[in-house]
Amino acid sequence: MTAANDPTVNVEHDEAGTNVEHDEHDNAYSGLLVNDAHWAFGTDFEDPLAGVDTTVPEGVEASDLGAYCLMLGDDALVFSQRISEWCSNAPDLEEDIALANIALDLLGQSRLLLARAAAADPALVPELPESSPVPDEDRLAFFRNDLAFRNVRLAEVPNGDFAEAVAKILIYSTWRLSIFERLTTSRDSVLAAIAVKGVKEMSYHRDFAGRWVVTLARGTEESRSRLVTALDGLWPLWSELFETHPVEAAVAEAGIGVDPAEVADEASVILDQVFAAAGIDRPEAGSLAGVGVHGQKGRDGLHTEALSKLLAEMQVVAREHPEGQW
Repeated sequence: MTAANDPTVNVEHDEAGTNVEHDEHDNAYSGLLVNDAHWAFGTDFEDPLAGVDTTVPEGVEASDLGAYCLMLGDDALVFSQRISEWCSNAPDLEEDIALANIALDLLGQSRLLLARAAAADPALVPELPESSPVPDEDRLAFFRNDLAFRNVRLAEVPNGDFAEAVAKILIYSTWRLSIFERLTTSRDSVLAAIAVKGVKEMSYHRDFAGRWVVTLARGTEESRSRLVTALDGLWPLWSELFETHPVEAAVAEAGIGVDPAEVADEASVILDQVFAAAGIDRPEAGSLAGVGVHGQKGRDGLHTEALSKLLAEMQVVAREHPEGQW
């Protein structure tokens, strides 16, 4: 007989009757049965790039590759956090789960991209006490302030209604999918592999949002009005997606990254096709100005007030317990 408090060994039998012992981390709870010291706030405890050759390709500065991966990782992280706020708030259970899955896809992309950024340029990673178990990608996610984030501002704007959510996902995924399709041929094998996986995910995200845009536009007068209002409000952030930062220009020149200006026409054509199917006009609002005399924007680390509030909520527990373990 096994005592009530003794850990049990998870053993099953295959079809031949042979005992099959599961790995101790086969499920989310088995790790609780051993005396490992785990960082308390991460999504997993293994190096996401373990066994992967992270050598920086010739012809590109490690600092440029790191900064570029940081930009892409911050886009995905911040947008994931924003979409995850829809959990338990969507119009019905199916859409609630769909939005949660989109947020999880983006979180997974972010983890890989931030890990790649840290491997390419360790100087990017915030320093913590030597005893801290926090992995590099989580240090980048939880221990930087808003001025160190390089995401585009579209990712950070607060949620509105459901029409605004699907409009924002459509704009983001249309732009991002065009970028990732080109990244699949990056000379950096890590970035290329991340992009291959991301293309499959964002094809679904774009399809999900596109179908809802058409549904809302052809639904009731109220749903159409809300959708048009949402697109008008988001459109000032559209042009920023295709502005080329010097880091993006450098990695594109080296065959590592993508110049976002290259995908502007393709993304516009796709959006126009969705708008035509929905029977709505392309918004005409001008672009949102940058900050200061140089007009700096998200890629420069200058953001809307919304980002600092988002990060305050996302980072508060980790910052209070930088050595937290369970």
